[in-house]
Amino acid sequence: MDIVVKSRHCEVSDRFRELAAEKLGRLEKYDHRVIRVDVEVTAERNPRLADRAAKVELTLHSRGPVIRAEAAAEDKVAALDGALLKLQGQLRKVADRRRIHHGHRAPMSLAQATSGSEPPPAAASEGAHGDPLVHHEGPLEVMGDGPLVVREKTHETTPMTLDQALYEMELVGHDFYLFWDKGSERPSVVYRRRGYDYGVIRLAI
Repeated sequence: MDIVVKSRHCEVSDRFRELAAEKLGRLEKYDHRVIRVDVEVTAERNPRLADRAAKVELTLHSRGPVIRAEAAAEDKVAALDGALLKLQGQLRKVADRRRIHHGHRAPMSLAQATSGSEPPPAAASEGAHGDPLVHHEGPLEVMGDGPLVVREKTHETTPMTLDQALYEMELVGHDFYLFWDKGSERPSVVYRRRGYDYGVIRLAI
């Protein structure tokens, strides 16, 4: 397993690199398929945010989906520990799910699924002659002051069961997941509630 440490707006000591390698090396006990872990350390320049002076983002690459976790703290080591704790939690949930699900094809992530949805039309503001004000943002035509669409993509999806959707939500580490329910044949969203409970929202067609 390779560990790549990068930094932004700060320097990273050899001691921190050694400590990161030592701590992250334990991740293989959760997933022996881990290929590489990227560690990005960022320094917060705002003195008012002293309790979040350092941020560490971990990106785990394996033969499965990419898993990310981040944390901010007063120093680099504390931020690393916080991010590692979150990453371990995600890996434990993935391992638990893997005991039940085997060989499922990984569908698109939450970000991919939601980025293809059409936003509701914005309320148009009127110009001097009562005509709506229209401006362009890249290939998109925006009326009025917003909401502003900054990205639009379309992705294919595969119908799946609720259990599969929960499994994929844990993989990407989000609090909700948009999917096409195989049983009801409806677009649905599964989301995380307090504790280990989940909720489901389905659209009526």
